[in-house]
Parts: sequence; C-alpha cells; structure tokens
Amino acid sequence: MKHTHRFQVSVTDKYLLFPYHDKSDESQISILDNKGNVIRQFHTRITDKPPLYYIKFDSAELLHTTVVLSIVTDLPLNSVTDIIKQSSDPHPTTLDDFRPVYHFTAPTGWLSSPNGLFYKKGNYHLYYQHNAYGNKYENIISTHAVSDNMIDWHTKNTPTHIGNINETHNKSIVIDKENIAGFGKNAILAFYTSCMSPYSIHLAYSSNKGKTFTSYINNPILAYNTDQEINDPKVFWHDASKSWIMVISTSPTISIYNSSNLKDWNKLSDFGVGISSNKGTWHSPDLFELPYGKTTKWVLLLNTKTGAPNGGSGTQYFIGEFDGKTFTADNTSTALWLDYGKDHTSSMIWHNTPKDKVTYIAWMSNWEYTKNLPSKAFKNAMTIPRNLELGTNGEQIVLKSYPVKELKKIREEVSEFQTQLLDKSLNIQYFLDDNQGAYEIILEFDIVDTKTQRVKFSLLNTEGERLQYTLDLTKGLLLVDRSESGDCSFSKRFSKKLITAPLQVEKKYKFKLYVDKCSAELFLNKGKTVMTNLIFPSEPYNSLQLSVEEGRIDITKFRVHSLHNS
Repeated sequence: MKHTHRFQVSVTDKYLLFPYHDKSDESQISILDNKGNVIRQFHTRITDKPPLYYIKFDSAELLHTTVVLSIVTDLPLNSVTDIIKQSSDPHPTTLDDFRPVYHFTAPTGWLSSPNGLFYKKGNYHLYYQHNAYGNKYENIISTHAVSDNMIDWHTKNTPTHIGNINETHNKSIVIDKENIAGFGKNAILAFYTSCMSPYSIHLAYSSNKGKTFTSYINNPILAYNTDQEINDPKVFWHDASKSWIMVISTSPTISIYNSSNLKDWNKLSDFGVGISSNKGTWHSPDLFELPYGKTTKWVLLLNTKTGAPNGGSGTQYFIGEFDGKTFTADNTSTALWLDYGKDHTSSMIWHNTPKDKVTYIAWMSNWEYTKNLPSKAFKNAMTIPRNLELGTNGEQIVLKSYPVKELKKIREEVSEFQTQLLDKSLNIQYFLDDNQGAYEIILEFDIVDTKTQRVKFSLLNTEGERLQYTLDLTKGLLLVDRSESGDCSFSKRFSKKLITAPLQVEKKYKFKLYVDKCSAELFLNKGKTVMTNLIFPSEPYNSLQLSVEEGRIDITKFRVHSLHNS
C-alpha cells in the first residue's frame, strides 16, 4: 500500500541523493520550498536495500535552506528518512564496468533517441530522450548536451522542457537565420510531436541558444486526422523550391509538407505506400541531398523498431530524386540498410553543419532487449558520430558511413604489427600494454590468391570470451558471432544467431574496428559495409587471432590505437 510521507530536510550539500533500484516499486517524489511551491516532481524507484546507484538532484541553489520532501511510496517513514543522503560529490555513483570511454551516454539513467541536433557557432548540440530518475523507459524528458568536437560532451544539468513535461516526442531543430517565422533573427525553432492523445505536431522557439523554449501560441501546426497518425517531424530548407520542407512519419508511410513561414504547412505527397519492408512502421525520417559524381542524389533515411535484417530495430534508406514535392526512389525492390549490426537505430543528422557535411549519430541499442541490458547506472549509449557519402557496391548506388575525423585526436598508445603474407593463422597476445577496453583496430590486406574462401578475425580475453568476424568470400557475406562475447544471459535474442551483412567481394579490404567497453563498430572498406553490435565481456579483449581458410592474404597495415577521453 502506498503512503505519503512529508518531512523537512535542511540542505547542507550540493546534491540530494535518492537510492535507486530498478526492481523496486515506483515512488513519486516532490521537492517543495518552504512556501509549498513545487520545485521538482518526478517518479523513481527508491529502495531501502543496497541500491544500484543514487539518483542525484542538484540542490546547489537551495543550499542553507529547508525544503519539504513529499514521497508517495510503499516504504515505511523511518526507512525513507534514513536513506535520503546529501553529498558534495557531483559523481556519487559507483563506476559501471560497461560505461563507454568515448561514446555519448547520459550521466545516469535511461537514454534513447537522439533528436534536435544542430550546429551553431562552434558547438554541436544534441538533445536526447532521457530518464534522469532511473534506468527504465519512463519519466522521459528532453536533455541537452553540447560539444565542440562531437566526442567530449557536456550535459546541461537542467532538463530542457519543450512543451509540457512528458508530453513531447522526437523533435527537429532549425535555425531561423532570416526571421522567417517572426520569433527573431537566428531564433532556434523546435518542431516536435505532442504525445497527448491524439498526436499532433507542435512548434516552440528559443532566443537563448536552446536553454529554454516557448510554445507557439497557435499550436498545433499539424493535427491528427482519422486517416493518418503523425509523428517525428524533420524540417529542412530546400533551396531549389525556395521553401521549408517537413517529412513526418504517418504510419506506415512518410508524408512530405512544405511551408513559406515555418508555421503554416501544406501536404505535398506520401512515400512508401505498399513498399514498406518492415513489420512495424517507419519513424524518425530524414531527407537530404548528397553529391554523386558530377550530379547529386537524394537520400531518405527511415528508422524502424522491428523488421531489420538481423531482427528488431534498424535504419533503412532509399536513394532517389526529390523535386520539392515528391520523393521518387530509384529502387524499391531491394531493402538497403545503413548499418547491418543489431544495435543501430533512431539515426538523425545534424542541422547547419560546417561545410554542409552530412553528419549523424544513432541510438546504439535494439528494442528487442534494450530494457534488459546488464549495465546499471546508465542504460544505452549513442553510436560514434559518422559522416555520410554515396558510393557503389558494384551493382547499385549505396550510402556509406564512416567515423568523424575528430576521433583521431583521442588516439593515445599505438601497437604496430608486422606486414606479412598469411596463409594459415596469426595469434597476437596482449596487443595493448594497458588495455582499458577502448581502442581502434586498423587492418588492411589484399587477397593475393583467388582460392581464398574465408578470412576470420577474433578478439579474445583470458576468460575464454570471443567476438568473431568472418569474411566469407564464397558467399559474399560478413558474419559476426557474439554468442561467446561475454554476458549474453539477459536475452535469448541477443546471441540467438549469427549477425550477417552482404559483402562486396573485392581484391583489397580495409577493416576499421572501434571497441569501447560494451560496443564494437566495424567499418569495412570505408563504410561500404557497417556493423554496430553491443558486447558485454567480463574483461577487455586483449588477444586477437587472424586466420585464412585456403588461399592467402597480404597484410599491408596492422595497428591498434588505444583511445581516451578527457
């Protein structure tokens, strides 16, 4: 039975700490000032047992005052008053063994879709769906992080409320440089889904660099109708038609709108009728133009919770033409996927990037098992940021992704290995002297014998755990086996089968693998084939094996860089 406990607390330190465990029942916590005004209210899972970690509330502005805590919980009063603590330490939680070194994670709690990405005056801005009060998908708010290099991120302490708290979903941000909408020159405009039933598209604006937003008085700018649910708006300027374009998910299709003032929107067309290859629906669309030879092509990115080639979530795309009204795909018979790993979805590109580079980041998880991952104080991470360009796989135009160059600046120790001809196997023990589980492997080799059937690359540790990649040249497949990679017990779907991707058979291969505690991101031949997969080894892999079945390869480059972050 739930009870409401109210008691006073004298604030003597910078942080109030609430012990959290995801197995506890949910409690409601309200923090009130001495006049009874609510300062913050949230739901979390406090416990009087040993906690997973402590929820941190920044109480610096309340120092030397008395607040009232009102807690609705099934715990007895004496337990509640004993377990609430205070601290001057901004990082009171114990270290999580799986927390990445150079990937973006929330300071604590649940993280999911990136949204509202934009660049302005030397800084990249990233908003993300966040539960600051626990590691489950609940209490979702929009939290704001800033970086000047997309690697070192500073998360703002104060949640950014766009619309009413807990009512907003994925959003898109643009900079209104010419004051088209009338909210001021260089105003930051956020287009978002209001999740109050029924869903609708709303607009908010900021004049203080995205710190706070004001809702547009005439919201919604697009309302739900009985024919289509609307969700996940993405807005961009289309120079050829001299208009603003919005693409939104309309379940299971994508709809395209335009506007001259960013407030009044006209429907132009739909895409995807009868051709959706996923079992669920598309969400978080992105439409953008890329150079290809002496011309350009348009790319439509679409994310899905189900139906990816290896099961669960993924990012599909189409390449084609956009005339300002209609997107026409070159090919709808073959599904193309941006990343064939199990853990890549909810991708989004940055608005207003330098030199018009198309740069994106994605959520590094899968809805099949994300709620059960073994990490504790944090839940989920983003991929490394990546640039996009067009190439070919020998049969058709494809979208390539490759890591941003800023990652080179965090290289530290390097281990260089001998170039050589290899016709059997190569074993390397302890490839880094002080291996903390964050490193980059660069391996380049030529296929010098046409009889070569398979090339296998494995990472291992002293616990017998293994992550294995196989280039099957006879079948044209890249295979990943993580069934013995570490802790796989939390979900049968995590290691149920081999993870596969189509492989273009070539004479040369450039293999670049980024490992960071709980993830492995492989970029093959400058991003023609990409695989992002989570791993949970009990200790860092520090041995590797390279073997050849039949035939022979010529290793032309082989090195490992340890990676650090400030």
